[in-house]
Amino acid sequence: MRFLFSPPAEQAAGLLTLPWSQPLARWQDERMIEVRQRGLHRHIVRFVSEGDVVYVLKELPERFARREYALLRELKQLEIPSVEVLGISIDRPDSMDAILVTRFLEHSTTYRSLLSNPRGALPLDELLDGMVELLVRLHLAGFMWGDCSLSNTLFMADAGEVAAYLVDAETSEKHSSLSDGQREYDVQIAQERVAGELMDLQAGNLLVDSVDPIEMADQIELRYTALWTELTREDVISTDEQRYKIAERMRRLNELGFDIDEVELVAVDGGNKLRLKTRVAEPGHNRRKLLARTGLHVQENQARRMLNDIAGFRAWLEQRAGHSVPETVAANRWLAEVYDPVINAIPKHLRDKLDEAEIFHEVLEHRWFMSEQSNQDIGTTKAARDYFERVLPEVPDELSQTP
Repeated sequence: MRFLFSPPAEQAAGLLTLPWSQPLARWQDERMIEVRQRGLHRHIVRFVSEGDVVYVLKELPERFARREYALLRELKQLEIPSVEVLGISIDRPDSMDAILVTRFLEHSTTYRSLLSNPRGALPLDELLDGMVELLVRLHLAGFMWGDCSLSNTLFMADAGEVAAYLVDAETSEKHSSLSDGQREYDVQIAQERVAGELMDLQAGNLLVDSVDPIEMADQIELRYTALWTELTREDVISTDEQRYKIAERMRRLNELGFDIDEVELVAVDGGNKLRLKTRVAEPGHNRRKLLARTGLHVQENQARRMLNDIAGFRAWLEQRAGHSVPETVAANRWLAEVYDPVINAIPKHLRDKLDEAEIFHEVLEHRWFMSEQSNQDIGTTKAARDYFERVLPEVPDELSQTP
């Protein structure tokens, strides 16, 4: 038996003592746990808690395991939202299948958990938009998913929106680029899979009556086409409006959550043809900027919201001081005077409701709401206190960190 893993090696050390020589279904180990929000799987899937980290173990034929291991590693390098692969166990005795090991995606949940619970905070429209955006990102990077479905996607709250992560890459293929036919085939598969999944929920009385599975699945192609067109279309702009149009288009793509990797202008009759090459990675400009300024690792939309708050805090500092304040100084004071006090004030019994960055984002939203209602600036401290008392306790458990 061999265990191949991705560095750093210490991540795999504690897992080596698991009973790899036995079929996964028969494992008896005190580290095995049950995960409440697990999805449906066509293979044997078990969960292990080791060193305060939860891992997902999936038993499948070795050639598929090796393929998925390689593809997930490549997706990570491109920073496309997907589960993080740790390694695979191969050459197991008695011709047993290989075992693929990935990290459990904290704070994520499945579509079944969200749609079958009336307290679910994320509507179906947002789940589909998140899944379609993930599919577009894969296609821009030359990945054909092959089995796009809600079941093969995990969802996570990201500053009031939905971030979708690829879970299963068994049937995926990597190409230098995809043809229109390949993309259309992937979209067709997504429609068929989603229609079946929603009908399954409907049959079990787990779907609200107002949702028609077929009509909802048919929207996938429309949503995909709209986003793909927005990201890849070429505009002809005159010289007079060149700077304005370029800035307008880039802002629009940033609002959609995509970074711009390259801007190209090609002379044509009537002006210049504008081509924007979108960054195929998970949008990371704001994340990288916030990390450099504060050391915080957060989601992209969360980072965008925090950077806006830092900018407002900086303006307030400059107004009080009567002179400019370096961005680095403002960011460090924001950490010490705004962010850290909010995080430290989170009640212990509510800390597992959401991750810290999402809680801080919601406090900022709550501050804005309270200020608007009272027609005056409420302040972060007062808003946080009110949020912890009245809002955070009502957050659905489906978005909780605890498995």
